[in-house]
Amino acid sequence: MDFWGTVLVLFRRWYITLPAFVLALGATLAVYSSVPTNYVSNAVLVLTAPTTGGTLPTDPKNANGLTNPLLNFDKGLSMTASIVIEGLGTPEMMETLGITPDGDTKVQIDNGSSNFESLTESPFVFITGESASPAEAQAVVNRVATNAKKVLADRQKALDAPPSTYITMNFAVPATTPMPEQGQRLRAAAVALALGAVASLTAAFAAESFAQRLRVRRALRPTRRPTKSFAFDNEHSVAGR
Repeated sequence: MDFWGTVLVLFRRWYITLPAFVLALGATLAVYSSVPTNYVSNAVLVLTAPTTGGTLPTDPKNANGLTNPLLNFDKGLSMTASIVIEGLGTPEMMETLGITPDGDTKVQIDNGSSNFESLTESPFVFITGESASPAEAQAVVNRVATNAKKVLADRQKALDAPPSTYITMNFAVPATTPMPEQGQRLRAAAVALALGAVASLTAAFAAESFAQRLRVRRALRPTRRPTKSFAFDNEHSVAGR
C-alpha cells in the first residue's frame, strides 16, 4: 500500500486512529513525567610538571632552570594522566567514592575521548558526575578530583620520585553548576510515542481488514427466496387450472 492509500485508511478509520493517538500522547506524557530528572556536573583536571623540571640536579650549585609549567607538556604527563584515570576507574575506588552499580549517582572519568588508544594523548582528566540530586552531582565530582590528586601522589611516592619533581594536578575547570540532563527523558518519551504511533496504525489497518472481510462475506452470501411468496404463487396456479 502506497502513502496516500495509508492516509486514506487512517482518515476512513478516524474513530479508531484518533482515540489510539490520544492514548499514545497520554502514554508519552506519563513516561516523560515518570523518568526522574538527573543533574550533571563537569570538571577538568590538568597535570603539570614542576617549575624546575622532572630531574633532580646532582650538583645543588647548578640547579635546573625554572620553566613555566604550562609550557612544559610532554608525553610523560599524558601517560601519567592515563595511569590516574585507570586507577580511579577500579571497582574498589568507585566504592570508596560511594558509587555503586545500582545507585542513582554515576561518574565518568576519561581524557575527553572514548577511544582507549588515545588515553595517552592528553594531560587532562575529565570528570562527569550525574545524580538525581544536584548537590550530589557536584559533590561526587569534587570527591573524584580529591582522590585523583591522592592517586597521583601515591604513585609518585611508591616510585621513590624526588618530591621536588612531583607532577601536580590542578583544576583547569572547577566543578560546574549542576544542570538538568533531559536526554534520558526525551529518549524514553520518543520511544513511547513511536510505539503509540505503531499501535495506532496497527489498530486502523486491523479495523480496515476486518471491514473488508465482512464486505466479502456479505457479497458471497446466497440469496434466499421467501417461502410464503412461493406458496401464494402455487395457490394461484392451482385455482387457475
